[in-house]
Amino acid sequence: MNFLRAKGRPSKALVTREKIAEAALKIIDKQGYEKLTMARIAREMGVGPSALYNHVENKHELLILVEDAVMAQVDASLLDAALAGEVSVRYALEVWARSYRDVFARHYPLVEVIASTPVSGAPRAVKMYEKLAEVLAFAGVESAQILPRIIMLESFIYGSAFDANAPQEIFEIPEDGDVEVPYLRSARAAWLEKLSAAAIKEQKAANPFAEDPFQTGLAALLADFLPAVPGEQPPSK
Repeated sequence: MNFLRAKGRPSKALVTREKIAEAALKIIDKQGYEKLTMARIAREMGVGPSALYNHVENKHELLILVEDAVMAQVDASLLDAALAGEVSVRYALEVWARSYRDVFARHYPLVEVIASTPVSGAPRAVKMYEKLAEVLAFAGVESAQILPRIIMLESFIYGSAFDANAPQEIFEIPEDGDVEVPYLRSARAAWLEKLSAAAIKEQKAANPFAEDPFQTGLAALLADFLPAVPGEQPPSK
């Protein structure tokens, strides 16, 4: 009896959109976004480049695919917990926003793609937005104000993702500079004095000063647009 497999199509597809995204993320993790090409993805998957174009038409569509895979890394689990009454909406949004910032601090080149592309091409992102809308409605936010608040949070999160990668000396001004900036210099010195050296050292981001503005800004945003709940504490600073 001949047990050799007959030639033909493999039992499992060698190329799928999910496998393309997985291979792309491997390249990004090892070499960065600047090295992400269809040819490299094809080599990573062990197929010819033409096989990819049956699933992804161009680089922009590839980045949308990667964006959707990256969105799956954002921890949105507490949003369901908030709907179940297990945690406060404020705390759930704080954890979600922090995870979102951390994920996209590692993938900040995708922010431009997200900002300029309809969400309909990224099903995981759509599901996340739907859950956010449900949570905000549950919290008592008016329907006409839900989407503006989601956009407000995302704008802050994406800016914070870039800030996490900014040079830590971005506001460092030489003493012999051409412009006199006594208030800015004083503000920077006072802020650095407030931040403990230990807290700065613990930060894993390229910019160790990014965490304090993120915490302060997120607390202010959530306190401003969530309806007041008697006895509920604001997000931790």
